[in-house]
Amino acid sequence: MPRLLRQTDDEALERPFNKDQFVRLMRYMLPYKKNVAIALALMVVAALCSLGQPMLLSNAISDLQTGDASRTTLLVVGMVAFAAVGALCTRTRVWLMDQSGRKALARLRQDLFDHIQGMSFSFFDTRSAGKLLVRVINDVNSLNDLFTNGIVNVLVDVFTLIVLLVVMLVVNWKLTLIGMCVMPFTIFVIFKVRRMMRKRWQVVRMKSSNLNGYLHESLAGMRVTEDFAREPENYEAFSDVGNDIRKSWMHAIYLNNSFWPMLDMTGNIGTALVYYFGVRLMGGGALNLAGLLLILWYLGRFWQPLNTLSNFYNSVLTAMASMERIFEIMDTPSAIQDKPDAYPLPPVKGKVEFDHVTFYYDPAKPVLKDVSFTVQPGQTIALVGPTGAGKSTVVNLVSRFYDVVGGAVKIDGHDIRDIQLRTLREQMSVMMQDSFIFSGTIMDNIRYGRLDATDEEVIAAAKAVHAHDFIMEMEKGYQTEVNERGSSLSVGQRQLVSFARALLNDPKILILDEATSSIDTRTELLIQEALNVLLKGRTSFVIAHRLSTIRNADCIMVIQGGHIAEAGTHDQLIDIPGGHYRGLCEAQYRFLLED
Repeated sequence: MPRLLRQTDDEALERPFNKDQFVRLMRYMLPYKKNVAIALALMVVAALCSLGQPMLLSNAISDLQTGDASRTTLLVVGMVAFAAVGALCTRTRVWLMDQSGRKALARLRQDLFDHIQGMSFSFFDTRSAGKLLVRVINDVNSLNDLFTNGIVNVLVDVFTLIVLLVVMLVVNWKLTLIGMCVMPFTIFVIFKVRRMMRKRWQVVRMKSSNLNGYLHESLAGMRVTEDFAREPENYEAFSDVGNDIRKSWMHAIYLNNSFWPMLDMTGNIGTALVYYFGVRLMGGGALNLAGLLLILWYLGRFWQPLNTLSNFYNSVLTAMASMERIFEIMDTPSAIQDKPDAYPLPPVKGKVEFDHVTFYYDPAKPVLKDVSFTVQPGQTIALVGPTGAGKSTVVNLVSRFYDVVGGAVKIDGHDIRDIQLRTLREQMSVMMQDSFIFSGTIMDNIRYGRLDATDEEVIAAAKAVHAHDFIMEMEKGYQTEVNERGSSLSVGQRQLVSFARALLNDPKILILDEATSSIDTRTELLIQEALNVLLKGRTSFVIAHRLSTIRNADCIMVIQGGHIAEAGTHDQLIDIPGGHYRGLCEAQYRFLLED
């Protein structure tokens, strides 16, 4: 059977009400409390106008019954005025709350994004980009109703219910109590059934998300699908996901179509009882037609605020799940933070020291064990060794993507944990194996690390890494638009653009982590020529499985079992009988001969 997408923990429907989180969320509306107060006042005026219209109409009917039409025109004008004022107040209230709510949501989303940007690599190691995307977009969007209308609406609805109940009791308390006798069942339908409806529609949205995820995965892996002729299996999987949505949709529609008839039935029972007893009261002279109609109009209006309150209650419970996920991220501290007394790193010369450094991701599996070495300014250090030996860990510690567990990493004598992180990374450039290209022009991508660079400096950097020729062959040259991740460029071209970006930053410390892994031999030789000039005066760390790219390094370090097993120049290490480096060179040489 084809694999189906499973519901994840991100899709939890509701959470219990958490007062502290709710108060924390509402603080985002504090800068707009003036707008909220005005909106609340406008909504009260609109509610009074809405309640006043039936009162005026009732008086007009009473006057017509008595044959006194002297006030009829005035009453009609009053109803029109109430309608106009109510509409104006409602429109202004909606505009104010939409504006305030959107600004509050934008601020919340910005705070969340800023916090995520400041997180360390260890945070992203344990969370997928998709889950973070859900937090920033879907979870924040789910709070929209709460911010724009929820709080104001619930306050006005409570006010409206109280006013309606008082007016009806004053007009005729007997009919009011008769009409309210169906309230227990009505409240059950509104709150209980409405909540069940909301859950079912949330399931529909979850199933739709599963469909979107499966569709995205299928389209992204279409080449693999065609390579393995998996079309029939994918068809069956897509059909299963589609049927899952259909079933959940029908499940929701069934309850949705039952809700309104149940609500109408309870309302009609209450109305019928009021008609029956109201007519009997009219026959006894205890009530006139105008009073009966007024009770009926207000009774019809009474259930609407209750329905709105049930919506708000369900919205809060659903929003709690989103609030919890948002604040869970915002309350997660970054593993890499500036100390309170951190100071800016002065312009560096490039001396790097590892002073008895120990590091592990899992205490049971240490990656580096008591590693010590010193790199002088301007030296090129090559790191080699088997996969998982700790080569990338060394450069990640230099960049302070992770903090050491024991010992210290120093630059020009400064412990990098004592200096401001931004000032450290501003003087470094890192080019990773996975060259990320942003949406935009090639010029913008190369300039990404140094926004004040001139076009001439961008072109010079591209020429230095031999990217200029292929860029100029493109339709618009440096102004050519590339898609996200650079899908319109080859792997080698993406790495050349990324290489130019790193070099343009003119760093004192340059890190190349498998940066030439996807570049052909001819281009690799050209880059090597450029590096001989451009890396002069810079401290550089180079990780490469192609040993031919590191022969000219000032020092080659072989990382083995968490230690530096060997260190020296190519000529020194190749002469060690049975040495690790010599074994790597011989194995690679044999592979090339067999190839």
